[in-house]
Amino acid sequence: MPNRTIQPELVAIDAIDFVAPKKYDLSPTVPLYHMKEVQNETARFDLYFDGGNCRGDKGIPGFTNGLLLSGTPTKTSVQIQEEINSLGGFLESGVSVENSAVSMYCLREYMPNILETVLDAITHVNFDETEIKELTADRKQRWRIDLEKVSTKAQQEFRAKLFSSNERYAVTLTEEDFDNVQQKDLKEFHAKYYLKGLTKVVIVGNFEEDAILEFAKSFEPLLASSIDGFDANVLHESGSQIIEKEGALQTAIRAGRMLFNKNHPDYLDFMFLNTILGDYFGSRLMANIREDKGYTYGIGSMMAELDGTGYFLIATEVGKEFRDETLKEIQFELTRLQTELVPEDEMQLVRNYMLGQLLKSADGAYAMTDLFLNAELHGKSLEFYNEAIRALHAITPERIKELAQKYLKWEDMAIVAVG
Repeated sequence: MPNRTIQPELVAIDAIDFVAPKKYDLSPTVPLYHMKEVQNETARFDLYFDGGNCRGDKGIPGFTNGLLLSGTPTKTSVQIQEEINSLGGFLESGVSVENSAVSMYCLREYMPNILETVLDAITHVNFDETEIKELTADRKQRWRIDLEKVSTKAQQEFRAKLFSSNERYAVTLTEEDFDNVQQKDLKEFHAKYYLKGLTKVVIVGNFEEDAILEFAKSFEPLLASSIDGFDANVLHESGSQIIEKEGALQTAIRAGRMLFNKNHPDYLDFMFLNTILGDYFGSRLMANIREDKGYTYGIGSMMAELDGTGYFLIATEVGKEFRDETLKEIQFELTRLQTELVPEDEMQLVRNYMLGQLLKSADGAYAMTDLFLNAELHGKSLEFYNEAIRALHAITPERIKELAQKYLKWEDMAIVAVG
């Protein structure tokens, strides 16, 4: 029996024993990844398509994705949903800048039937005019509501500055875009980016190989033969933009810049710098602007990645009377990282936090699959995360200061405040 009065020995984390999904080649360019090590009866499949916002005209990629299960010549949207619901399926779908996806969670025994239903719906969707009107009306109403929020306006304006060199990466809808959706445009986009646009399949569940090979046959008609490249050289517009919104009680602030993704040699060390600055509850931005000044309920920084590049973002909402002071304090924290060495106790605190988060994010088959996909997107294997652990142990305060001087200059930032 363990003696609970004695603290367990602390063991440093040097590496994690990852389990990678098995890869099957559906074609020379389209992989299927299968993670079998699920200890229960649940399952998931993810279908990735080359249907991101940068591929189509205003709104069309999102409307197409939203209508994928809206009905076929032989089934209504209600019948499709009833088939899925009767088998306990839970659907998620969405569109990002560079791709679109459909994910389904269900019990393992029902996945063949649900997959058949979903693939039939996607392949034979007829874009019924009534369904189009209902979807666009619903989304226009939500768009109107969101547009009243300072956070929505700030995000729109920030994206325009962030992706200033490529307007397809910063598409902003207008009210007319909801009214101008045409069935033929949806069908054309669907034919190009869905019927011949499947770029990746992921299956999580305790299936034997013969079942996976059987599933693989059902994807063959949708496989993309080739994929157009993405913009790896997006440039942002630096400088500040202040937008007054009458009646607003809050001001939404966004500040950031184009940066890089996992393929850049500074990525891992910058992740450490970003965590110190604003990527955990005890970060410097939180300690200063929330805990000390009381200007906001929350503020944070993050790194986002695209196929060929990535960007850095600071985001918060503050009382409108605190706008200028908040901007000054954000600039102060960036300057402090450029001019002062981070104390060793703070370095160790952040190091332990990031190691703990990595362990947590590798807990279980679903989590480890998502870790793998995050790395695979940039041509990396799960060994990337062990490289990250080694980088965490090796990084120094001098390196943090060097990176801050290189990437966190206030004059290089795109800054937007709306309120």
